[in-house]
Amino acid sequence: MIPIALPLLGAQEAEAARAAVLSGWVSQGPEVAAFERDFSALVGAPHACAVSNCTAALHMALKALDIGPGDEVIAPSHSFIATVNCIRYCGAKPVFVDIEPDGYNIDPARVGEAITPRTRAIIAVHQMGMPCDLAALAELSRRHGIALVEDAACAAGSQIRFDGTWEPIGRPRGDIACFSFHPRKVITTGEGGMLTTRDPALDEKFRLLRQHGMSVPDTVRHGAKQVIIEDYLIVGYNYRMTDIQAAIGRGQLARLPELVARRRALAARYGKLLADLDGLHLPREPDWARSNWQSFCVRLPDRADQRDIMQKLLDRGVASRRGIMCAHREAPYAQDGARLPLSERAQDRAILLPLYAQMSESDQDRVAEALMDALRS
Repeated sequence: MIPIALPLLGAQEAEAARAAVLSGWVSQGPEVAAFERDFSALVGAPHACAVSNCTAALHMALKALDIGPGDEVIAPSHSFIATVNCIRYCGAKPVFVDIEPDGYNIDPARVGEAITPRTRAIIAVHQMGMPCDLAALAELSRRHGIALVEDAACAAGSQIRFDGTWEPIGRPRGDIACFSFHPRKVITTGEGGMLTTRDPALDEKFRLLRQHGMSVPDTVRHGAKQVIIEDYLIVGYNYRMTDIQAAIGRGQLARLPELVARRRALAARYGKLLADLDGLHLPREPDWARSNWQSFCVRLPDRADQRDIMQKLLDRGVASRRGIMCAHREAPYAQDGARLPLSERAQDRAILLPLYAQMSESDQDRVAEALMDALRS
């Protein structure tokens, strides 16, 4: 079986985890702080805060921005459901907008049309690692005085060009960027997340929110020469990352450039292998974006049945996934009555093909041949 994804973990990460275990400090501690420094340096963000997963990161981002009941947050429906669940966690209302006609990211023109006096924030997803149009979205957020949160769950290692200069996703161009380290992502800590920001006040809120609102972190209290009694300043959460995860994450960060380079090479090769398939729409990378190719998503010809194609691939030992889900079609959000034809078409007509750094060219050839045969039949 050729899997849809496969994390690249080896002796380096195993030894890092072993060292963390033997250190005696396995919860949030010095390795988490080091991981935050490494990630901050990698993306060029002044502040980075590690958490238990990206869902926690998105929730904390909105809480730190004081999003609450009566507020509206604009977001794509065409994303994993965690993107909009976090809006509901805060008691706010998600306002769904459609994606761009030629891609899978939120359409800035439709965002502009959806802004009302109750709009407090925009969540922009870098879907499958492909950067969205941050320049247009950042201009909208500034003009209307609303926050911009980047759901960069899939985008570690992706880049975007601003004013002729390439910069990593996560600097960030919005107020906050949120990352995931789930095993389906380019780098992994098993589970884990990260928030980056330029704003020290937001970073301070993150650190309170992730640890029950505690005024003094464990690392300070345990290292103090005098007794310290902490206070609990706000209602917080247990969204901490462990030192074991962070130690693995530091090893993964060292691999990130080679992982992205390999994935970009595989994506380019897919483009050549599949270029002549009639009616198959390949993903497009804008000239101002460099994707990490967390996923390779193709749009099927109109004549093809998505489930049938996926089953034929599976019968040939090739895993695939349907197009990215639409939250407005799921039970918690269906009553909102949103009609998003481009998002729905992307979910119903697209499939994700296997892509991971260890993938051999012969494996990739098998995937391409299986897809060709499935479409021809």
